[in-house]
Amino acid sequence: MRPLIWYEFPVDDANRQRLETVADVVIGGSVMDVRPPFAVVIGSVIPANGEFMDRLGPQLRVIARPGIGVDNVDLDAATQRGIPVIHTPDAPTESTAEHAVALLMAVAKRVVTGTRFLETNAAFPRAEMFGTELRDRVLGVVGMGRIGRRVAEICALGLKMRVLAYDPFLGELEIPGIEFTADLDDLLARADMVTLHVPLTPHTRRLIGADQLHRMKRGSYLVNAARGPVVDEQALIRALQEGHLAGAALDVFDPEPPAPDNPLLRMNNVVCTPHIASYTERGAYAMRTGIVDQLLQLLSGERPRYIVNPDAWPGRFAQGA
Repeated sequence: MRPLIWYEFPVDDANRQRLETVADVVIGGSVMDVRPPFAVVIGSVIPANGEFMDRLGPQLRVIARPGIGVDNVDLDAATQRGIPVIHTPDAPTESTAEHAVALLMAVAKRVVTGTRFLETNAAFPRAEMFGTELRDRVLGVVGMGRIGRRVAEICALGLKMRVLAYDPFLGELEIPGIEFTADLDDLLARADMVTLHVPLTPHTRRLIGADQLHRMKRGSYLVNAARGPVVDEQALIRALQEGHLAGAALDVFDPEPPAPDNPLLRMNNVVCTPHIASYTERGAYAMRTGIVDQLLQLLSGERPRYIVNPDAWPGRFAQGA
């Protein structure tokens, strides 16, 4: 019997046809209603914990998560069961970085405020519409992985901003035009704008809370295109309402989707998008194709390129489960 691959969401015809040369593909519905899958391809909603893995049975060989983040997958549970978790860390880099810069520019230039005034007011209140020039401003980049580095590059070279970066896992780096600091508080105190590009882990959950927000300069801006729980959302709302922050730009929330009465959605100094930073046509195609490439590697007995939990390899593949 051919292996079964279950997708939580649709996949394009070309990639589906590639898989169907060697496997059966089921898209949508409940994974519990299909025969035991060889692989599941999931988004950010399904909590892939140990119970989920056990319910799918020993036939499950791999969990695939398009994109970078895997915070909804229990990596320890997967490793204990010999189930590698694969992702596509390169695919959404450009899309997400560009979106973060777009958010930064939109909030600094009062784009949403201007749109709302035009929708609701006859007068054109230019005196209330002063924006912020970005050239020579200090951009604090928290997290210098693929996306953080690309944001830093765009802002340093394209916008002529001064970039200050913090990433405790990279050690001492030398990148032209970028200053590194080993102290997050130092970055927060010096930056005019702070942009977040860290994964969601136990160490980064509420990384930016009330204390950190008030260490930021009065009149500064916060951009979050990482994960919602990296920021204490209630503390952020208070910092905006009190006028300590000049604005915020958010692609992610805690929880998602945000409740319709979330104050962030109604503030003129906040730009919100619905977790779409990586969703360009090119970025989405790269994520889909990157997952299929690795699934085909697995089905031919090869080690996939991007395993988040390398200790799980070869795991069940070696056991012949």
